[in-house]
Amino acid sequence: MRLCYIIAFLSVFTFNANAQKQKGYTIEGDDIVFTFHRSDYETVSHEHKSRHIRFEDLTVDNVSVSGEFNNWSKYDWKMTKIDENTYQLRKPLSQFKDEYSWEFKFVINNTYWAEPTKDDPNIANATKNGEDLHVYNLKMYTGAYPDNDGNVRFRLRGFEGASKVIVAGTFNKWNEHLFKMYKIENGWELKLQVKPGEYEYRFIVDGRWMEDPTNPDKVLNEFGEYNSFISVGKYVTFLLKGFQDANTIVLTGSFNDWNEHELKMSKTNNGYWKLGLSLSPGKHHYKFIVDGKWILDPENSVREYDGKGHINSVCMVK
Repeated sequence: MRLCYIIAFLSVFTFNANAQKQKGYTIEGDDIVFTFHRSDYETVSHEHKSRHIRFEDLTVDNVSVSGEFNNWSKYDWKMTKIDENTYQLRKPLSQFKDEYSWEFKFVINNTYWAEPTKDDPNIANATKNGEDLHVYNLKMYTGAYPDNDGNVRFRLRGFEGASKVIVAGTFNKWNEHLFKMYKIENGWELKLQVKPGEYEYRFIVDGRWMEDPTNPDKVLNEFGEYNSFISVGKYVTFLLKGFQDANTIVLTGSFNDWNEHELKMSKTNNGYWKLGLSLSPGKHHYKFIVDGKWILDPENSVREYDGKGHINSVCMVK
């Protein structure tokens, strides 16, 4: 049974009409789409040879995705040929839930690694057993990524004369190049989809790091300066079916210190009472108060004692 219905919570930070694509992948709804374009790469390397080979000298028979998410297998994640120079592979985003970032590469003919250049924004130095291989891996971020329907909007007012503004934080391991903001009237903006959690961030204006001047929440960093701080939750919709003759129904729980009056639910036209609110990640106990009578959620079989002799319904936010 459904305990609660969860949709993205829109942070108060504030619109961006453009989605930002990273080299090698895009995130489309609930899927990650890996895309290999031959024209994006000038050279390939052999796993057991140090020299690079010009891509124009190589005939492409097949392409695979290889990365931290599949133990760098060169065979398992075969891509589909779209045209003479393009290959794609679609994977569910839920498959990448345990980490916030991943390194990967494209493998040509099960043998050659397509080499990104140091000019690509989403790259990391490739290492093996702690040794620098002097080449680069592409980097994919699933903890935070640009999305028109994202749940956090970053805005920096002013700095109209700047040529580039970046937002970087713990949600992308402080990458200084990845999340470029877009110029708007009187400032800069970028909208991201960010996993629930607590994050620190800063803006980089033409190479100069600064805190968010409009965000009063900040923490001291190791450089004696301040990082801005945000807590990203999820929007949870609680539904109670029936009780159409009730005058007042209140939602109460551990998330509001069991206040008996604060969260009044609204009657819908399809036989439900409804209320939505933002909740932090974790476990939340709750009940409904129907005209003064406390009841458990009849549609939710997940229940738990609270240590005080009471049984409550449980909502888990991940």
